[in-house]
Formats: sequence, C-alpha cells, structure tokens
Amino acid sequence: MTVRLARPADLPGFLALAAEVEHWFGPMVAEPGFHRAVVRSADRGLATVVEDDRGLLGGLLFGTDRARPARHHLHWLVVAGRARGTGVGRELVTDALRRHVRAPAVVEVVTFGADHPGAVASGARVFYERLGFTQAEAADPGPEGGSRQVYRLDLA
Repeated sequence: MTVRLARPADLPGFLALAAEVEHWFGPMVAEPGFHRAVVRSADRGLATVVEDDRGLLGGLLFGTDRARPARHHLHWLVVAGRARGTGVGRELVTDALRRHVRAPAVVEVVTFGADHPGAVASGARVFYERLGFTQAEAADPGPEGGSRQVYRLDLA
C-alpha cells in the first residue's frame, strides 16, 4: 500500500471510487464539475491517493479556506469497498493533515446525518469520531436529498 499525491492521470481511478458511492453521495462520475475538481486538486497538490498493485484503494480532496487559513476542509474521501476497514481512510487523513495543516487549526468535513442510510453502512460517522472529529452543526442536504452533518477536528 502506497500513499502519494494524486496526479491528473488518476482521474479514472477517482471515477471508479466515485462509482462505488454515488448511491450515497449523488452523481459524480458523469459530472464535469467533479472531474474538474479532481484534476484541479491534483494540480494544486491537494489530492491524495492510496494505491496497491491493483489500483486506487482510496482518494481524498483537501482544501484550505483562503479567508481563514487556519480552517481546512476534507472535501471528499472515499475508500474502495475492497479496502474498507484496512486503514486506508486513516492513512489518507493522516497524510493530508501532515502535508497541509499547521496547528492551531480546525479541520472540517461534511458527512452523513445520523438518519441517512449511508451513516451506518459506510461507517463514516464512526470513522471520523475515531480520528477525533466531533459532531457540529447540521449541513445542507446532499444532492440526493439525504441529511448531512459537519464534523470538526480542533488541533491545538
């Protein structure tokens, strides 16, 4: 398993990951905006992947609030079904924090609301809690209409 910065050429791997979770997140694979976000993030050094000899196991898109440089965002994090529960997600987040965050800082992610079918099935809420994120305010519903929740990590 290798963690590295993504390259624009990794777009097909990101699309394969996105295809696995569109039923939870809404359309991405056919969305030009998603394609642009992946390539732009890779060009800026803000996309990370974990891969093995069979392809991408996970991907992450990261960002920093330009108006508040101590506030960061995990914009997108997906782990392939075959790799869930193996530490890939933790490696992606750990790498992003090491590369991009200097304390004191706040890192936010929007994930499923407690009543969303993906909340338990994906394990996302428990995953973020295990990394030290805490529940914050509700967020706008996702494109598929499901509830969303902000999780926040305060780094002293």
